[in-house]
Amino acid sequence: MVKLCKQIAEAKWFQNSVTIAILIAGMLVGMATYPEFYSKYETILEALNKIVLGIFIIEVLVKLIAEVPKPWNYFKDSWNVFDFIIVAAAFMPFGGSSIAILRLLRLLRVLKLIKALPKLQMLVGALLKSIPSMGYVSILLLLLFYIYAVAGVFFFGENDPIHFSNLQTSMLTLFRVVTLEDWTDVMYINMFGCENYGYDGNMDLCTMSSGSPGGSAFFFVSFVLIGTMIFLNLFIGVIMNGMDEARMEMDEAKRKAKGEKVNAVTVSDLEKKLEEMQSMIAEMKKAEG
Repeated sequence: MVKLCKQIAEAKWFQNSVTIAILIAGMLVGMATYPEFYSKYETILEALNKIVLGIFIIEVLVKLIAEVPKPWNYFKDSWNVFDFIIVAAAFMPFGGSSIAILRLLRLLRVLKLIKALPKLQMLVGALLKSIPSMGYVSILLLLLFYIYAVAGVFFFGENDPIHFSNLQTSMLTLFRVVTLEDWTDVMYINMFGCENYGYDGNMDLCTMSSGSPGGSAFFFVSFVLIGTMIFLNLFIGVIMNGMDEARMEMDEAKRKAKGEKVNAVTVSDLEKKLEEMQSMIAEMKKAEG
C-alpha cells in the first residue's frame, strides 16, 4: 500500500490531475462572482466543488500514506502544510454570514498552482528569500520619502495645499510621483503657482500662490531619479539574487533526489549479486558432496 502510494504521488498523471483540479477550482470561484449565473447552476457548481475537494483530500491522503512509517515527514514541507490547511478548512462549520470566508478559502485553492508548477514555485521562493533584504531597502526608501515629504510641506505647503498641506498628504503625493502617475502635473503646479496651473475648480484653496520653477524642477526630478530609477534597480537586484539562491537550492534538491535513487539501485544490484553468489556456492558444495 505504501509503495503504491509513493508511485502514485510521484506519477506524472497524478500531478497533472491535481493541476487540472486546481484550475477548475479557480474557475468555479470566478463563476461565483456572477450571482445570477451561480444561482441558476448552483447544484452543478457545488457538485464540482465537492469533486475538486475530493481530489485534494485524495492527494493529501496519498502523500501521507507514502511517508509511512513516518507520516509526520509530510508536514516538513511548507507547501504540504498549506495543502492540508486548505483541505481542513473545508470542513469548518461556515455558513450564513460566514459564507464569504468559505469562498475566500476556496479562492486560496488557486494558490496550489504555485506548488504544481516548479518554475512558479522557484519564483515565489525567490521572493520569500528576498524579503529580508527588501526590508532594508524599504527602510532606506522610507527615509527618502520622509525627508522629501517634510521638505515638500516646507517648500510647497502654502502654494499647493491639496498635495502638500501636511506630512501624510505629502508622503501620499510622493508615492504618486514615484509611480510616475501624472507626476509632472504636481511639479507644474509648484513651478507656475496654483493660480496659473492645476487648481481649476479649487481656486478657494489657492490662497497663497507662489511659483518656484528652478526649486520645484530640482525637487521632483531628483526625487524621481533617486526614488524610481535607483531604488527600483535595488529591488530588482535583490530579487535576482534571491532567484539565484532559489535556483541553486532546487538544483541541489534534484541532485540529492537523483543520488538517493542511484544509491537505491546500487544497493538492489548488490543484493542480487550476493544472492547469485550464495546460490553458486550452494551448488558448488552440492557438486563436491
